[in-house]
Amino acid sequence: MAKVVLPQGDVIEASGVSLLELLRERGLADGIVGALQDGELRDIRDPLPTDGEVKALTITDPEALEILRHTAAHIMAQAVLRLFPGTKLAIGPSIRDGFYYDFEFEKPISHEDLPKIEEEMRKIVAADYPVERVFLSRQEAIELYKKRGDVYKLELIAEIPDEEISFYKQGEFIDLCRGPHLPSTGMVKHFKVLELAGAYWRGDPNNPMLTRIYGTAFPTAEALEEYLKWREEARRRDHRTLGQQLDLYSIHNEIGAGLVLWHPKGAKVRRIIEEFWVREHEREGYELVYTPHIGKSRLWEISGHLEFYRESMYAPMDIEGQEYFIKPMNCPFHIAIYKTRTRSYRDLPIKYAELGTVYRYERSGVLHGLLRVRGFTQDDAHIICRPDQVEEEILKVLRLALRILRTFGFTEFSAHLSTRPPKFVGEPEAWDLATESLRRALEEEGIPYDVKEGEGAFYGPKIDIDIEDSLRRSWQLTTIQFDFNLPERFDMNYIGEDGKKHRPYMIHRALLGSFERFFGILIEHYGGAFPVWLAPVQAVVLPVTEEQGAYADSVAERLREAGIRAESWSRGGKTLRYLIREAQLQKVPYMLVCGPREAEAGTVAVRLRTGEDLGPRPLEEVIARVRDREATRAEEL
Repeated sequence: MAKVVLPQGDVIEASGVSLLELLRERGLADGIVGALQDGELRDIRDPLPTDGEVKALTITDPEALEILRHTAAHIMAQAVLRLFPGTKLAIGPSIRDGFYYDFEFEKPISHEDLPKIEEEMRKIVAADYPVERVFLSRQEAIELYKKRGDVYKLELIAEIPDEEISFYKQGEFIDLCRGPHLPSTGMVKHFKVLELAGAYWRGDPNNPMLTRIYGTAFPTAEALEEYLKWREEARRRDHRTLGQQLDLYSIHNEIGAGLVLWHPKGAKVRRIIEEFWVREHEREGYELVYTPHIGKSRLWEISGHLEFYRESMYAPMDIEGQEYFIKPMNCPFHIAIYKTRTRSYRDLPIKYAELGTVYRYERSGVLHGLLRVRGFTQDDAHIICRPDQVEEEILKVLRLALRILRTFGFTEFSAHLSTRPPKFVGEPEAWDLATESLRRALEEEGIPYDVKEGEGAFYGPKIDIDIEDSLRRSWQLTTIQFDFNLPERFDMNYIGEDGKKHRPYMIHRALLGSFERFFGILIEHYGGAFPVWLAPVQAVVLPVTEEQGAYADSVAERLREAGIRAESWSRGGKTLRYLIREAQLQKVPYMLVCGPREAEAGTVAVRLRTGEDLGPRPLEEVIARVRDREATRAEEL
């Protein structure tokens, strides 16, 4: 008998019947929308298991959100078919922030059609159709979709081994689906159709381009309203919009998709980050290296990239009859540096670090501003060490990563530990040592983590660190990856205390990931309002009239002499209010206004980008304030 745990905590024992039947017999079915067994969602229409525990879910249970959104996706597909007969259906899953459905329309639709789709969805909800689960034979399913011309559904059916295939039906609408779904359409009360986009069928650019319509749904009106406000804030913080507004970077079709031009202001922020990164690494004993952008094909054959990574590499170039490839990674070059001379056990650990620009092929459909590009600079490093040094070095790397990320304002972390897969290279004992070193480091630093059993790369275990930004979005940044493959392929060794050759351990690690992606995340984390130490322009000096122009220039010059990034803006016929507003739009931390009184007294009137007016201040006080904020990396409040 299965134990059914009801929302109020009561337990019912039963088996054979469905949860829906069981609860209806007892008058308890109202509000129950699904079930949870062993961490997996189950449909309330499914027969109960013969043993174990099943938790009954209400629509407000967090686990039920996926069921709610999956049903909302079906409602949207039903609405689309009503409004646009002849549309072909593809897939419609729930996703992290809502749901989507992919369609092939006979004629293109636009964003102007979305309100009509949402209105039709509301009619379907108001009708409160029962959602029924039905099973069709394979032949019946094929005939259904052949009649409708749904080629995408036919392709999916061809991959289902079962002879009885699961469908869900509501009103006149029926769809191929494993479920689970809500008992009726009337339970989807709080939803919004959000946007449309193009999406290749199954993500393959060789397949037809479909129209993807996104929506979201929540169990309460308050939750939906909160999400829509969050979404609007995320839209305002979009790094692509702010990148243009703040003149930080650009990407040009005539240069190439996914190739970034860093404008002076963006380059300044990048340089500040790089200088900080270099100081922190030198403090930890890393040695900086520089390596070429291309290498002979033989290098990539030895490394295995041509065998395992070829689809992400660009076509070779012929140089004097030799094939060269533009580099997708830096590691073979660092290994070459290591092998330039014999290494002793006393030399280890050796830590090579490089801000190395690499190039990888990404499909145009997945490119996204700075977050997904084709050319990027990794904050790459490789640690080559002895087995007895592994645990200490992993802990040092993790602490360095956390220190750097906290400096940039990130305080919430989680991690994923990926362990040995069924097929792997290296000795099991080495894997065990590496895996336990990663695990102990996470536990010592108190980082919550989950274990992805068997999901490590074939060449070594790893940990991935996720950060949470100011909008509570999760981003994967730091990776610490063991590699038992390349030391073998390149025959790396060191001379041990016994005078014999030994294979070193090699650890790949990137703390920020890539400068491009990290910069995009930073822009959105701060909404473009970088803290003083990162701001490309820390202060602008604004004359009240043209007569104070020379004084404003002298103030800006004095600030620059003090190491402060300052500009003097001439009036140019614009009002002071306009200049202040422009400085606020440019997210400049300090606006120093110079009128006749300030020029006479040798002071400046200080305004913050928040709108706060600090009044007249001696210039030396302003310089001290800015330098203090920069030294402590404190945000200007």
